[in-house]
Amino acid sequence: MPKQNTLVDAIQQLIAAILNALGHHSTPKRTWHQHVVPYQEGWAVRREGNERVTSKHRKQGTAIRKAKTLAKRYNADVIIHRANGGIRKRISYR
Repeated sequence: MPKQNTLVDAIQQLIAAILNALGHHSTPKRTWHQHVVPYQEGWAVRREGNERVTSKHRKQGTAIRKAKTLAKRYNADVIIHRANGGIRKRISYR
């Protein structure tokens, strides 16, 4: 019986390797998209999916510059939000 289990394991590993090579991942890939969001009395840059803020700024323009720098480094997008939370603009660096 142990040979059957090893054969099943080998087949499962082979299927996983094929799916991985085709770009299908079991866990969603994290993105590096940067969001410029209203934060307390100013603006913040936050990576998509993170609760923690990457950086805080008094002016939206400064936050946008920081987000653009990070997005260029990681081939990601910058999503600029309005003061009410809606999306104002999306800039892609992919």
